[in-house]
Amino acid sequence: MNPVTYKKIGAEDIENLNRIIPDRTRIHVGDAIHPDYQHDELHALTGVPEILIEPISANETAAVVKYAASNNIPITPRGQGTGLVGGAVCLHGGIMLSLQKMNRILELDEDNVILTVEPGVLLMEITEYLEHKMLFYPPDPGEKSATIGGNISTNAGGMRAVKYGVTRDFVRALEVVLPDGEIVTLGGKVAKNSSGYSLKDLIIGSEGTLGIVTKAFLRLLPLPGVVTSMLIPFPDLDSAIATVPKIMKARQIPTAVEFMQKEVITAAAEYLGRQFPDSSSSAYLLVSYDGPTREFVDLALDEAAEIALANGAIDAFYSDTPERQDAVWKTRGTFLEAIKASTTEMDECDVVVPRSEIAAFIKFCHGLQEQYGVRIMSFGHAGDGNLHIYALRDNLGDDDWLSKLHNVFEAMYQRAKQVGGKVSGEHGIGYAKKNFLEESEVPEISRLFSQIKKAFDPRNIMNPGKVAG
Repeated sequence: MNPVTYKKIGAEDIENLNRIIPDRTRIHVGDAIHPDYQHDELHALTGVPEILIEPISANETAAVVKYAASNNIPITPRGQGTGLVGGAVCLHGGIMLSLQKMNRILELDEDNVILTVEPGVLLMEITEYLEHKMLFYPPDPGEKSATIGGNISTNAGGMRAVKYGVTRDFVRALEVVLPDGEIVTLGGKVAKNSSGYSLKDLIIGSEGTLGIVTKAFLRLLPLPGVVTSMLIPFPDLDSAIATVPKIMKARQIPTAVEFMQKEVITAAAEYLGRQFPDSSSSAYLLVSYDGPTREFVDLALDEAAEIALANGAIDAFYSDTPERQDAVWKTRGTFLEAIKASTTEMDECDVVVPRSEIAAFIKFCHGLQEQYGVRIMSFGHAGDGNLHIYALRDNLGDDDWLSKLHNVFEAMYQRAKQVGGKVSGEHGIGYAKKNFLEESEVPEISRLFSQIKKAFDPRNIMNPGKVAG
């Protein structure tokens, strides 16, 4: 979209916004805004909001948006700030709208098996609430302290996506504040819907550039009776990844299939101060199954173990007790934090490629490590081809780091395009990956992105500078 000159917030604007949000503890200006609101989880990109507002209702949110629209003030929606691509960073000052205080679980409709929540509810809170009801919400992103609104904004996936799908597959309806301040409900408590364009699905994954989610209606499933995992060591990554399609074609679909390499496991074990169940091999698959009974799950595990051993696996370790499950999955859950703790700064590429291309793509990326002299670590979702590849700064100087980072990422995204992959599997585009998205798509697709943005937000006030805005 064309560049826009936004209005700077003045004393009159602050006074008017204080009338909309009369509780002065929920509106912060200038130096009263905590520095954490200037960045997201990776810290590299920073931006300073002129005013931080914490609405507690859709009506308050709508009133703030309506004021911003009529005064040409940009708005940046934000949840917990756990993103990795700068999606919740203010690039143009203006209003940061934090939805953390809209954090109520509103209704459990057991007849339709739908949970209605506000956007500030944490993923871990949804899990804890539903466990007592023998229900669960399948999407399982690694960051359990993220808000459901943030998950919706990036169409988050996670480890269970291979069996159950991603966030979009479990959102029945959304209440959304549009960029003109109007409140609409997209979708409904229905199992299917062919009533025109699926506007709900456009909002999911749009990273706050098309509207602000103020209520979500989530589809639930019965809680599986048994969940068990298996850690499978391989002599190398090639043989590990080559086994994945064979496991996927077995009689039961695994809940998760993760790949990991020794250096990441070592970093996580050091970070946690605890031993991983096995660290003797260079590559591993972590395969998980769920089902109604132990017999059902054990049959699936046995078949996967037979397939793995017949295709070069060294062993197959069943995590069939809560303690073993915890040891494996807690380590897996800290990979990002462990890698971050091992360096001074990092950036992530979360491309998704066809499953058959995973091993070759990882080998290509580790070749870039030698070519450009920058340390690279990786892990990911082998079941759906979503890779998490991290370039680590260590002791590189500013100019050297930025130059190497650009070259490494340019090479990765070009390679992903060549093999039929996409720029992001689950973390979104934000600001950090915007140029790479534009380079990876044909002009016709980029034009459609811009036209959709303009149709929703002709003033370009909603999270400008992100995705296609």
